[in-house]
Amino acid sequence: MPDSTGSAIKRGKPVKSQFSRSLHLFGNSLLFILSLFSLHIYGLSSGIEESLLERGLIDVKSLDSTIEVELKYADSTNFMGKAVYGNLKRCFLRPGAAMKLAEANRFLKRLRPELSLLVVDGLRPRAIQKIMWDHVKDTPMQRYVANPQWGSMHNYGCAVDITIVDSNGNRLDMGTPVDHFGPLAQIQLEGYHLKTGKLTRKQFVNRLLLRKVMTEAGFSTIPIEWWHFEAFSRKHIRETYSIVE
Repeated sequence: MPDSTGSAIKRGKPVKSQFSRSLHLFGNSLLFILSLFSLHIYGLSSGIEESLLERGLIDVKSLDSTIEVELKYADSTNFMGKAVYGNLKRCFLRPGAAMKLAEANRFLKRLRPELSLLVVDGLRPRAIQKIMWDHVKDTPMQRYVANPQWGSMHNYGCAVDITIVDSNGNRLDMGTPVDHFGPLAQIQLEGYHLKTGKLTRKQFVNRLLLRKVMTEAGFSTIPIEWWHFEAFSRKHIRETYSIVE
């Protein structure tokens, strides 16, 4: 399921000519122009990031610089214990998803100005999904990782793994780290974990705050991971976008 790459973007071209070419090829597509603006502001830091911008994906920090980004698969602090993202250091999303994320961060700052959203994963190429799948296949963790044959919503650029940080960069206590593959991470079991004391009231309230701002911006949750949010319905995603390989 290859993704369309759109038009090529050359180094050193004036921003004005990039915008004119984009307008000519894509009509009045403001979202594509935003991807070019992101390219101009942040530069061409790697081949994969340049390719994603050319495909029309958006660097989320180009829409809101107060959104924090620490991609967990860009270093070894993840369930695989190794970095697999190479030169991919920034969070990219489809334009509509990126705009919803910026809206969610605005909602959060209206409620709690000292807090910010922290994205730990966004667009994830299917090649990385296969590495993850091979790590968990035929283990109890398999249910938490999408089969690359069908693709994760991350592979389409329409999902984020996310939490909240304070003004000092400290993550709010959600009861588990991101990528905790177990019952305590499951939204559907929060009531039980509150009753048994495995999840504190404060941890639960922090999760509710995250869900409030994300769902108000148009994201939806999944039952088994408190940190995972999808920008559109899965039917819409599969009908509208192609997987990024």
